[in-house]
Amino acid sequence: MGHETLIEAIKADHQEMYDYYDEYIRAEGDIDAQGKWARLLTWEVARHAAGEEIVVYPLMEKHLGEEGVRMANEDREQHQAVKELLYRLESLTPAKQEYHDTLKDVINHLKPHNDSEEINDLPALEKVIGKEASRKAAAEFSRTKKLAPTRPHLSAPNKPPYETLAGFLALPMDKVKDLFASFPTEEMKEDMAKHENNTINTT
Repeated sequence: MGHETLIEAIKADHQEMYDYYDEYIRAEGDIDAQGKWARLLTWEVARHAAGEEIVVYPLMEKHLGEEGVRMANEDREQHQAVKELLYRLESLTPAKQEYHDTLKDVINHLKPHNDSEEINDLPALEKVIGKEASRKAAAEFSRTKKLAPTRPHLSAPNKPPYETLAGFLALPMDKVKDLFASFPTEEMKEDMAKHENNTINTT
């Protein structure tokens, strides 16, 4: 994992988001399990978005000129739309249809955004900075995610250098809140892995 490129790291994150949503759908009828998978999805998206806004988008602006600035601003706007949906989700309960519809909207917003990053933004960036710089950026992206907020913050700036400070200032309370929010158990994650393997073996 330490030698992966930025594209590989971000693609892996995107796939995790889809896997967590698939588990949410698979847990239909089990409100507790659905809530856990939805919280894990929120956690991953919030950290991923912060990592991109702190590490990736400034690189695009630095190395890809005006087009990089345009792409980065577009990506930030798309992140903001997803953050607003996730923020709304936290005010709802998994038993409500609005909760299900909102989480579906999150995925529907994420997929075209993620596809555009994988097909357009990241290949263009890696072509300019090269594989070695891409690996270094991937490592920095991974480190940043470990320190990033675990919940969406609508008021947090999403441009450097302010998002770094705002995100880190939000971190302690996020960690405290997470102590009281339940996430999927290790057994549930193992079950997800088994389900994925079975799916691969039957395709």
